[in-house]
Amino acid sequence: MDAFFASIELLRYPQLKGLPVVIGGGRRKVDEAIRADPDRALRFIPVEEFPRLLDYVGRGVITTATYAARQFGVGSAMGMMKAAKLCPQAIVLPVDFEEVRKYSRLFKSTITEVAPLMQDRGVDEVYIDFTDVPGGQREGGRVLARLIQKAIFEKTGLTCSVGVAPNKLLAKMASEFNKPNGISIVYETDLQKKIWPLHVRKINGIGPKAGEKLAKLGIQTIGELAAQEPSFLIGHFGKATGAWMHEAAWGRDDRPVVTESEPVSMSRETTFDRDLHAVRDKQTLGAIFTELCEKLGEDLQRKGYVAKTIGIKLRYDDFKIATRDQTVEAYTADGAIIRKIAGQCLKRVPLDKRLRLLGVRAATLARLGEEPLIERKSSSTQSARAQAATESIATDQLF
Repeated sequence: MDAFFASIELLRYPQLKGLPVVIGGGRRKVDEAIRADPDRALRFIPVEEFPRLLDYVGRGVITTATYAARQFGVGSAMGMMKAAKLCPQAIVLPVDFEEVRKYSRLFKSTITEVAPLMQDRGVDEVYIDFTDVPGGQREGGRVLARLIQKAIFEKTGLTCSVGVAPNKLLAKMASEFNKPNGISIVYETDLQKKIWPLHVRKINGIGPKAGEKLAKLGIQTIGELAAQEPSFLIGHFGKATGAWMHEAAWGRDDRPVVTESEPVSMSRETTFDRDLHAVRDKQTLGAIFTELCEKLGEDLQRKGYVAKTIGIKLRYDDFKIATRDQTVEAYTADGAIIRKIAGQCLKRVPLDKRLRLLGVRAATLARLGEEPLIERKSSSTQSARAQAATESIATDQLF
């Protein structure tokens, strides 16, 4: 989907179309103020009343930006304070997760009416297998891609970009070639012309660290990567990663489109507007921590899962990260129980430094009603520990 979070807001505020807009952070008082008049329709709010990025103070990061904002170098995952220096005149709006989820479900259900074999890749992206769809091979897939674009726009008012290729690796790259609202077709014979000139970071799976290491080896483009012997890449990146890099550079990917995949974990986290201290800001941290646990429980319940491993994540003011988790005997999706188990994890991390971020994670998931039978531990110590975690955890939480 094209600038998904921002495009959803433009449906709500059409007067902002064509303007630089960034989406990020939670709802603030200024956001509530512009919507305070119940008799004024949202589309009639004057542009000058919207908050600007130059006035933003905090540590929020940009979720997405309109294409007008991207022309100034503003992009996803960029700190909003940094973005304010590049595009101070940009309008800033909060993330509305409820609305995002609604449109995510809507565009995906629209796709499956046309092409049922679809793999969910997150809130705004999917893989679709055209192979056996009637008309799926016409014009190399362009006809079906155009039909899907049209159907999504009619149902949602939103645009998307489609990349069509022999496999998922190349389709992912192609989807970025002609944004917004574009269709790009990549054939096997296009590898040298369309793929090899691209930077290695365009391969989904090569991140900043690997990209930096490849650059030090004199490898900048995918073509340069393809020119390396597999043994050279294996020597520098290990057997699995090195071999995969060579295959990816040659456009090879045999992964199927998987229609159902179970999540490994679910999490909730927040970055604070200011650093918080475990003692001096105990009440504030406690409220945030409880809300995160409750929201995580709601996420599990909404998606029909239960978990038996609960973990926490802290980022300190020096950007170092600490994580702890605890596996208990009974599965749960109850926010209060998650709060208790996560509280036990907190007791195992140092809290002498200020905190920038706090997160809670649920893992070892099972679908509700399909949980494996509880295995009774032979060790009374293990059993007692698990029972204490779920039934009688001490209430003297650190937050």
